[in-house]
Amino acid sequence: MRIRARGEEIRRYIIENVGGHPNDISKVTADRFKITRQAVNKHLRKLTSEKALANSGATRNHSYKLAPLVKWHRTYQVTPALAEDVVWSNDIKPALGQQPENVSDIWQYGFTEMFNNAKDHSESPDISVGISKTAMLSNILIIDRGIGIFKKIQEALNLLDERHAILELAKGKFTTDPDHHTGEGIFFASRMFDAFNIRSGNCFFTHKIGETEDWILETESERGTSVWMELSNHTSRTSKEIFDQYSSGGDYGFTKTVVPVKLAQYGDDKLISRSQAKRVLARVELFKTVVFDFEGLDTVGQSFADEIFRVFPLQHPEIDLIPINMSEGVEQMVRRARLEAILGEPANVPSVESSPEQPEKQPD
Repeated sequence: MRIRARGEEIRRYIIENVGGHPNDISKVTADRFKITRQAVNKHLRKLTSEKALANSGATRNHSYKLAPLVKWHRTYQVTPALAEDVVWSNDIKPALGQQPENVSDIWQYGFTEMFNNAKDHSESPDISVGISKTAMLSNILIIDRGIGIFKKIQEALNLLDERHAILELAKGKFTTDPDHHTGEGIFFASRMFDAFNIRSGNCFFTHKIGETEDWILETESERGTSVWMELSNHTSRTSKEIFDQYSSGGDYGFTKTVVPVKLAQYGDDKLISRSQAKRVLARVELFKTVVFDFEGLDTVGQSFADEIFRVFPLQHPEIDLIPINMSEGVEQMVRRARLEAILGEPANVPSVESSPEQPEKQPD
C-alpha cells in the first residue's frame, strides 16, 4: 500500500508541474523523489496511456503537456424559458464529470451566477459556453454579444470611464436590477476560483487566488462580455469558507468588503484628490466593515486620505474602516488623517521622504 501511495504522489506531482516543465519533467521529478529517470518514465507512460498527458517530439526533444479530458461547447438562444439551473443540471455538470462535492459546489455557484447575469443583463440574443478540463484544472468560458458589463455599469452610475465600473464590481453589492439581484455574484465568484477574468469593451479585469491585487488591463474594443473561470479539480477550498470570510460579527450576511484601492489609479495618475477618494468610498456605507487594501501604492495625497479616514468616519461612525498593506508613505497620510479626526485640528505627523504632493484636481 505504501508503494502504491508513493506512485500516486509521484503522478500527482507530474500533473501539477508538467505545465512549467514540459521538456524536463522527467529530470525534475527524478530529482524531487530521488528516483531514476527510468522509474519516472514508467509513470509518464501510465499517465499518457490514461490520456492525462499528451506527448510529442523525438527522444531528444520529447515534451509533455496536460491532455484535454473534456472539450465541450454549446450556444444557447436567450428566451424567457432559458433557466441557468436547468442548463447546469442538464449540460454543465455532466460535462464537467465526477468531482468532489466542494469543487462541484463552487462550479455550480459560479456558473449559475455568471450565466444568469448574461441572460438577465446583457441584452444578448444568445450565450455561448465552453468547457475545458484536464487532469489538473477545469475552466469555463461564458460569452455574450450584449451591451457589455462595464459599459452597462458605467451608464447606470453615470461614470466617466468604464474602468470606474471595475472598482464598483470589486466592492460587491452592485446590481443594475436591485429588485431581482443582490449584486453579490461576481464578488464572491471572483474569490472562489483560482482565476477569474472578465473582458468587455476596452477593459479586462482579472483576479487570481493568492494574489493581493485585482488588475485592470487595456484591451481592444469588443462588444459583449466574456467571463472565464478556472479551478483546480483537487482544491480544498469551499464556497462556505469564502462566504464566511466576508461576514463579520457573527452576521452571516455580506457585511464585509475589501476595496483594492489601486483600482482607482490609472496610468501614472496619483491618488491625491477628494474626487478620487469619493469614488473609492462610493457605496461602502452598505457594509459594516470595509478593508482598504493599499497594495501596490507608494503614497497617496493628504486630501485623498483625509476624505476616507477623517471626513467619512465623522459621517459614518458605525462603519469599521481597516487599512492594510500600507507603505510608509501611505501609512503617514492615514495616520495624519485619523489623528486630525481625534484632535479636531491639523496634526503634526513626522513625514517620510517623498515627492511633494501635487495640487488637488478639481472634482469631476
